[in-house]
Amino acid sequence: MDALLSSLPAMEKGTVWLVGAGPGDPGLLTLHAVNALRQADVIVHDALVNGECLALARPGSLIEYAGKRGGKPSAKQRDISLRLVELARAGARVLRLKGGDPFVFGRGGEEALTLAENGIPFRIVPGITAGIGGLAYAGIPATHREVNHAVTFLTGHDSSGAVPDRIDWDGIARGSPVIVMYMAMKHIGRIAAELMAAGRAGDEPVAFVCNAATAEQRVLETTLARAEADVAASGMEPPAVVVVGEVVRLRPSLDWLGALTEGRRLAPDPFHPVLKDPA
Repeated sequence: MDALLSSLPAMEKGTVWLVGAGPGDPGLLTLHAVNALRQADVIVHDALVNGECLALARPGSLIEYAGKRGGKPSAKQRDISLRLVELARAGARVLRLKGGDPFVFGRGGEEALTLAENGIPFRIVPGITAGIGGLAYAGIPATHREVNHAVTFLTGHDSSGAVPDRIDWDGIARGSPVIVMYMAMKHIGRIAAELMAAGRAGDEPVAFVCNAATAEQRVLETTLARAEADVAASGMEPPAVVVVGEVVRLRPSLDWLGALTEGRRLAPDPFHPVLKDPA
């Protein structure tokens, strides 16, 4: 492993790497991400980065918290972006570590543009986004050929914290069999109402995956009509990924994590007869 990591790119002084840490489990870090953690002088990380990932940092590196969480005191995006510029200009090797993927509702594009405008060299290291990896840890596939040939990813709130007013709910309700939503728990009542008004059935399955791919992961299965009430009754809180669609019905058959850690018995495939080896 050391030989492999040593063959990967070196972080140069005065540069910034924008790196996705994945949804939580440090095993989902890419080799480029681990390589960056082993070299960085300063690590500026989000609230959603698992502490086990930060534990891989080079001894002596400076770790700065720059978390942004909806409804809680947060650093301003402009200040975070300019801090990256400041650190790079001071000659540091800077790792901007972000939960999931930097370019999927992660504001990585905004930070990279600030670096470009200020002449700071940077590298983008993709990560596994929670809308795919987090669902996989809950036993829910984003696509399944018996269910959907399209999936829509959207954010449940804009920069002001409100439901984005530019989302075409009618178009999404009609055209996307599966909808995966980030930062949507707070506004799930309105979102569910929008989707049902556009024709989605109230009994359509919905799942909330909180703290995905961590030891604190919790999953709630419900329906569009009951989503708001069931979330409130559950006491579950963000961060969460929400998925709407028939793929949720596959969870009893694909909850591999529950089978491994809790001894759950997996159910038969709900969409197709089980294929067994004739031998």
